[in-house]
Amino acid sequence: MTLDLLPIGETARIVAVDWSALVPEEARRLRALGLEEGARVAVAHRGILGGRDPIAVTVGRMTVAVRRTHALAMNVEILERASI
Repeated sequence: MTLDLLPIGETARIVAVDWSALVPEEARRLRALGLEEGARVAVAHRGILGGRDPIAVTVGRMTVAVRRTHALAMNVEILERASI
């Protein structure tokens, strides 16, 4: 599943990123923000217009906005929820 399809509120881990699909400057910016393989992420919100851009992604204690095209380049796996 790609990050753009992750349901709001679900926590996932980025398992692969197609860096070749991104402009090098954008790839560097995403890495600097912690959006790379192994990062735990969650979709906090999606835009409501047109292509549903931007997507607000929580990574660590930050929430960052990414374009849908960036999220399409990131494959994620949903993490199991801890039972309470």
